Amino acid sequence: MPIRPELLKELEERRIRAMRSAGEDKVAQRHAKGMLTARERLDRLFTPGTFQEFGLHVRHATRHFGMEGKELPGDGVVAGTGFVDGRPVAAFSQDFLVSGGSLGRMHAQKICDVMDHAARAGVPLVGFNDSGGARIQEGVESLSGYGQVFNRNVLLSGVVPQVAVICGTCAGGAAYSPALMDFLIMTRRGASMFICGPQVIKAATGQDTTMEEIGSAEAHAAVSGNIHFVAEDDDHALALVHELLSYLPANNMQDPPHHLDPDIVLEDDLGLEELLPDSARAAFDVRRVIERLVDGGRFLEVQALFAGNIVVGFARVHGIVLGIVANQPMVKAGALDIDAADKAARFIRVCNAFSIPLLTLVDVPGFLPGVFQEQHGIIRHGAKMLFAYGAATVPKITVIMRKAYGGAFLAMCSRDMGADLVLAWPTAEIAVMGAEGAVNILHRSELEQAEDRAARAAELAQAYRQEFASPYQSAGRLFVHDVIEPRRTRAAVSLALRTLLSKRETRPPKKHGNIPL
Repeated sequence: MPIRPELLKELEERRIRAMRSAGEDKVAQRHAKGMLTARERLDRLFTPGTFQEFGLHVRHATRHFGMEGKELPGDGVVAGTGFVDGRPVAAFSQDFLVSGGSLGRMHAQKICDVMDHAARAGVPLVGFNDSGGARIQEGVESLSGYGQVFNRNVLLSGVVPQVAVICGTCAGGAAYSPALMDFLIMTRRGASMFICGPQVIKAATGQDTTMEEIGSAEAHAAVSGNIHFVAEDDDHALALVHELLSYLPANNMQDPPHHLDPDIVLEDDLGLEELLPDSARAAFDVRRVIERLVDGGRFLEVQALFAGNIVVGFARVHGIVLGIVANQPMVKAGALDIDAADKAARFIRVCNAFSIPLLTLVDVPGFLPGVFQEQHGIIRHGAKMLFAYGAATVPKITVIMRKAYGGAFLAMCSRDMGADLVLAWPTAEIAVMGAEGAVNILHRSELEQAEDRAARAAELAQAYRQEFASPYQSAGRLFVHDVIEPRRTRAAVSLALRTLLSKRETRPPKKHGNIPL
């Protein structure tokens, strides 16, 4: 018996009403600002025709302050699943055009439902955040909703990748769900993220500030380090989501999306050796090294604007996905400081959670000295890197390019910190400290009596390098597995990755380690 036409007509009318978040004028205003609507964001995320919506016909639960008779389509959020580049993904998109995207009980329930689905199905979660915060008309119900979302963020952490896109207002408690996710992308235009806005800060502290200073993409990317990528607009943000997901597995039980070729071309790269300056003190851009090591020079750098003295990101070497951590001699001579340690440790732990091998490129003179660093906890922050590398059970390959001094040598994944393979270039210097500093301590009396102190110091420093800092000294004691020509690095890393893909490492049973936060 066919369905009565009036029932199908009613269904169609209800769908149209539910999908109409705002009038054409408001949509046009958003488009004029270079912003997409909530549904448009999901439409462009997913392969056309694959989106299955959750909770289209939901009714809001706000019953006070004149809200009973108001219609809030979808309760201000669109949620569901679809396919991204052939792989299933769960997502939600908050609708600022419906009650400012404010979070009420049913709004939160829709987000929680799609998060629960992501956990059960083992698929990544993408959230488009565009919300003015809690729906104050619902009082504690709204706070409860946030708590349920936050708790699920924690439950999903390390189980499936979580990607947040800040593409509008993200105020107050709304900011904490993105902060609990693995990667945050924020659009340069039209987006802001803050706990307390300028007016609240002024009222509470008397300080004058602007949204640009505390809540913009630039502020969070370069100063606070809260976000990982800056997108020019919604379309750029969507492109970044696609690229980021292309390096991540669907869940922690699957391997990363490697593109393994049956044949490995183990060619030399003479151009790699031309990148190194003649002087060990001269800076060079480590990104140029990375581009020559990875497939097609394609490197997705993470947190590029924050803690520039260390570079982290994703790439492939002969089809194998890996995370790269590299000192950057162009900034602070590549020394590790508080922000660099936090940035690296977080990235290392994400890679370990999702079985992504790690390649560490070392050129580090040590931890950055200074009163600020000591008073603000460089010991605690530096320990995060030690903890992250020590806890990581994924394949770990380390290449020592030049300087590797003191505790920073260990923090950059030495063999003693669990590296599976440590390679050194002939230009490597591995020691407790730099030759000049060591000579000033070890030969203080002799230098004080020398007629030409500078010349004698240079002679002693060169002798120290040859006897104590030479890579062959470390290789002779198996701190380094091999000393190789720089031109052979890509081939050596590729071979090592192939042999380590089957790596398995068992740790003592425990709930979790106690990382120094």
